[in-house]
Amino acid sequence: MEKLKSAIPETLKRRIAESTVDDLHSTSSSLLQFFQNLPLFHQMVRDLTDPEMALCGKNKEAAMEAKAKGNECFAKGDYSNALRFYSQALRMAPPDVEDKEKNLLATLHVNRASSLHKLGFFLESLRDCSRALILSPAYAKAWFRRAKANSSLSNYQDAINDLTVSLKIETSLSGKRQIESELSMLLDQSRQRSSAVEKPNDDSSGERPVVDSFGPESYVTDEQLQVELQCVSTPTKGRGMMTSTDISLASLIHKEDPYAAIILKNCRETHCAFCFNELPADTVPCMSCSIPLYCSLKCQLQSGGQEFSKYKSKYELPQDLSDVLKQYIRTVTSPGSSSSTVEHAEHRHECLGMHWPAVLPSDVILAGRILVKHIQQQNRGGVQPKYHGILDLCQNYGQLSSDCKLEFHVYSVILLCCLQQFLAAKLPLNSEITSEIIVLLSQIRVNSMAVVRMKYSDGKQPLDYDATSSVEQDMLNDDNISRVASRLFEQTDYSCCFEPGYCLSCGSLCDLEASQKTITKAEICIKSLQDALASCETPTTLIMDALKSIDILRTLLHPFNKRIAEHAVPYFSYLDIEGIRVNKSSMLQLMLSGEDNIAQAFCSIGEIQAAMDHCQASIKILEKLYGEDHIVIGNELIKLSSIQLSMGQKSTADNTNRMVAIFSRYYGSHADIMFPYLRYLKREAGKLV
Repeated sequence: MEKLKSAIPETLKRRIAESTVDDLHSTSSSLLQFFQNLPLFHQMVRDLTDPEMALCGKNKEAAMEAKAKGNECFAKGDYSNALRFYSQALRMAPPDVEDKEKNLLATLHVNRASSLHKLGFFLESLRDCSRALILSPAYAKAWFRRAKANSSLSNYQDAINDLTVSLKIETSLSGKRQIESELSMLLDQSRQRSSAVEKPNDDSSGERPVVDSFGPESYVTDEQLQVELQCVSTPTKGRGMMTSTDISLASLIHKEDPYAAIILKNCRETHCAFCFNELPADTVPCMSCSIPLYCSLKCQLQSGGQEFSKYKSKYELPQDLSDVLKQYIRTVTSPGSSSSTVEHAEHRHECLGMHWPAVLPSDVILAGRILVKHIQQQNRGGVQPKYHGILDLCQNYGQLSSDCKLEFHVYSVILLCCLQQFLAAKLPLNSEITSEIIVLLSQIRVNSMAVVRMKYSDGKQPLDYDATSSVEQDMLNDDNISRVASRLFEQTDYSCCFEPGYCLSCGSLCDLEASQKTITKAEICIKSLQDALASCETPTTLIMDALKSIDILRTLLHPFNKRIAEHAVPYFSYLDIEGIRVNKSSMLQLMLSGEDNIAQAFCSIGEIQAAMDHCQASIKILEKLYGEDHIVIGNELIKLSSIQLSMGQKSTADNTNRMVAIFSRYYGSHADIMFPYLRYLKREAGKLV
């Protein structure tokens, strides 16, 4: 890209640097004319769009190589690496290729399901088996693996059905014997536990668990909240929405989908390319390219518009199956959703194996998605596409730097050439569309929103205060902090020293400089423990040093409480010591980090009781910072409940109930959908009662 920009004449660069929105047609036309006669430009476009040079397409040889490595790791008992290689093979495998008379994708899903099961990912293993059966319904091994996963999840009736189908399909004598043995054991197990085991798909809460091939466990909820919203306008707050009826806590009352969205490049390997949730262990790749990863088949379908079942093998059901079992097979092997329900597949125009979607910046790809969606929406309306004013949003092109203006011009031309591979008839290469892409890029820079997951230690809470106008004037005009503080806290029964460095609670002098040095040393110890945990090393000496640091911090924090700290922060901060702020929250968060790290360290060395003690200490600190019902308490309770479950403590149920109440407060009935492990913790805690 730098070579291309450096080839542009200085006179044209100067025109672009001095241009405004009104000049875009002229500058775009000049740049297009220059590029059309530049061999370097045409070579770059070929590199990005030539199907023969596509670096992000499917590759059978690469998939088979990764599969072989996965098989080798699995045979050695290295299930984590086997999982990694099988996932890599799934990403590269063409959907219509066979391997030993079986669909290659189906084989890879079954192999990965075996690795997932060995690693304890039973639900993920179940989903992978179901995906294999969508592609190859007569795959006996997939039914057998699915039975093993269902058995591990205590879905005994489904496991029996899976084994029965597998037995009918299996042709080898040794395979039939193995299935019969498993089926006999499972029937005995099911009879013994029939009175205690919860039946599948039976839930008294009104929600039906749906565990299928699509992805993370979902729930069909009976809740239908009817909320009538109306738009209102007030002089103080402007426009807003209100309702005339009461709304229950944590209810979803309004939802807006983004016009267009894209995942950042650094998150492609860790988060779903459609819903942006964290990827599970059983990732789902795109059907036609190797760029995006999804958390489920549903997200893959919504994004790419390609049906997984399109490549289903032809099969015939065994003749001697009962009607109930035939219906069970149809349910398992049906994907449950089709491309007809997809209004706009945002990734479809990028999904040709060419690598320009992987090379160009994310905001440029987002501009392409907006442009393609605009054209497709107008085509559905039967009107000729109009390219001016695609988004009714503000832009700041006139305030951009000269380098940024030049960059936008170059990327707009390159993007248009790439999009022509998909919409050649709808997107002529002209200055009108090029200039509109430049405006889109400017609008994206100004208006796009990033979804950021903040840690609680990153939050900066503003100071709220209520003072009379005279005190406010004192705060603005008087640089003597003692006089301002005296006015602010003017009470007949209040007597305290307002000099910098004195605690407003007990009046004691705090040596801030010495305290800061001690805190810094403690932070170094805690950071060392963090680094050791990240590298999977937990020396006992580091844990002991961190414990001493926590004890030292406890002695420093005793003069402060939350109410006084909130009022005292502005006055202590006037003391000019580098970076020192007497802020109880920041020091508590440092202690919290230490407690959390020590709990993790004790878990890693098998000291479960000590880990639980420090986890409880972490929760107490969080309660001081945020109160007892904050979502961060819920997150810590997940850790505590997991530790207590491993110890078999009956008190787990109380903490689990509290955790569920907190998550329900924030997410309502959607909590189990968004955080599937909540349901697991509830079920396991219930077994201990």
